[in-house]
Amino acid sequence: MDYTLLIVQTLNGVQLGLLLFLVASGLTLVFGILDFVNLAHGSIYMVGAFICASLTFVVGNFLLAILIALPLTAAVGYGIERLLARHLYARDHLDHVLGTFGLILVIDTSVHLIWGPEGFAVPLPAWLDGQVEIFTGVVIPTYRLLIIGVGLAVAGGLYWLVNFTRLGMLIRAGASNRVMVSALGIDIQWLFALVFALGAMLAGLAGMLISPITEASISMGGEIIITAFVVIIIGGIGSMKGAFFAALIIGLIDTLGRSFLDDIFKLFMSSDAAETSAPAISSMLIYILMAVILAVRPQGLFPPKVR
Repeated sequence: MDYTLLIVQTLNGVQLGLLLFLVASGLTLVFGILDFVNLAHGSIYMVGAFICASLTFVVGNFLLAILIALPLTAAVGYGIERLLARHLYARDHLDHVLGTFGLILVIDTSVHLIWGPEGFAVPLPAWLDGQVEIFTGVVIPTYRLLIIGVGLAVAGGLYWLVNFTRLGMLIRAGASNRVMVSALGIDIQWLFALVFALGAMLAGLAGMLISPITEASISMGGEIIITAFVVIIIGGIGSMKGAFFAALIIGLIDTLGRSFLDDIFKLFMSSDAAETSAPAISSMLIYILMAVILAVRPQGLFPPKVR
């Protein structure tokens, strides 16, 4: 086995997992705390990428564009909560699905009208557009290391926010018993709007970080949302810890599966059969994992302590 390739692909899997965590953490906040099924979460991820791409060309600095785009994406999330989500909280999940599916169409059409049908390639500053040798013979792009660092920093910040701040206490209380929180004088609508905006900002951040690697495109939201739902189902709906570990597991399985599954299959089948079947099986692995988790532990790997 090529251990250099294994280390590089493992780091790539960690990077993918942390990007998935950014999307899934916002989704699990909204789904787990507000009990709101937001299919348009992937569209917010896309909007964040387009806003950041435009600002990068305006201000000429990718990192500065991210700092400006984050509150703008949070404002988009806040507007969605006020105009649509707030009116659907008391309805059943089918209404949530129908409402947010319609929102996907509205957002995708709006992005098409504003930015056009083609994607935006986002340029990186020179100091991020290079490579770093972390071990002898192991070279990884500098920007991918930045994504890993940002993902870990956000995960640590969310852990501190949820567990050690007054806002986190209110979020946990609202998830446990929103009626009691309202009875104690807390503006539950303000709290829900804040949670929704925070979830939108996290999704937007993931879109901003991935856009220099792929590009900001209209299809990117639909590609991520299903995987994000898989993450929160495996980790446990409403669990930030579950979203973190499930995202890492899925990132590693997806990346390593695509890289090494054909070599494993070649041990007991022909090369042609292995090269034909491995891509199909690797694309199914995360869904197979989800099915197994649902069969043996329906509440997820790390369900929240209070539901």
